[in-house]
Amino acid sequence: MSRALAWEREGLIWPHREASAFIRAGGARWHVQRMGDPAKPPLLLLHGTGASVHSWRHLMPLLAETHHVLAPDLPRHAFTTGHPPEDTSLPRMATAIARLLATLDFEPEAIVGHSAGAALALQLALDHGFTGPIIGLNSALRPFPGLAAQLFPAVAKLLFVNPFVPRLFSGMAAISGDTDRFLRKATGSHIDAEGMACYEALLSNSRHTKGALAMMANWDLPRLQTRMRNVSNPVLLVHSDKDAAIPLEWAREAQGWIPGAELEVIEKLGHLAHEEAPEAVHAFVAEFLAAHAMAKTA
Repeated sequence: MSRALAWEREGLIWPHREASAFIRAGGARWHVQRMGDPAKPPLLLLHGTGASVHSWRHLMPLLAETHHVLAPDLPRHAFTTGHPPEDTSLPRMATAIARLLATLDFEPEAIVGHSAGAALALQLALDHGFTGPIIGLNSALRPFPGLAAQLFPAVAKLLFVNPFVPRLFSGMAAISGDTDRFLRKATGSHIDAEGMACYEALLSNSRHTKGALAMMANWDLPRLQTRMRNVSNPVLLVHSDKDAAIPLEWAREAQGWIPGAELEVIEKLGHLAHEEAPEAVHAFVAEFLAAHAMAKTA
């Protein structure tokens, strides 16, 4: 499917439609979801590469009990449109997010990022003055080792500039209908039918897959790694021991790059742990946020 995802077509199956809005900011049209009392502490959620706000469908309502929660579809992902490919680099995506937050007059007191969303949260801290707690769920922070660090972005860039590749990927997803097996192999996670239907729609759309490829091609984790020692935010990394995408050992290594970072391990879950076991993930997030909220007021 080469046409863009449509909110009144594919979006009909999206969880929490009533919480969705479309916002113009910086020449782009953002899809965002908001939950919770605006009088409560603001909390920003950032999904990972190739996902969308649907990945927060279970965790977001839990967090909204104590926070005013905002979750956007990232540039060139799902129902967010209008960003050029270069806005998928880590620094420019952080700038785009900062512009969106300014438009909404939303100043998060904390950020929760899944996978690449955790790197984006750190970039917001380093470049845009965010000083609050950061919680990374199965964080994608470690560059690929050795030659792969140079080859992986180059390969992604080659795939991105070939107009047939995203259509090939999305066509294979649509024909095979085997999203479940693909996700289980790639992430080690088993998720519900509602989430699987959303991933099926995303992976079957060539514009979305091209956005994910652009993000992969432009992501510069080695440069971020050199700056992580300058992060002064309280940081919690929550990682699954069965993550098939990012090994737990990589999370332990990344923890050492961030001064004072904490690491909590969730057992028997995969890369999408926040979708598999939202209550378990919420317990770690809520405890960390509460502890730092109390420290702030002490």
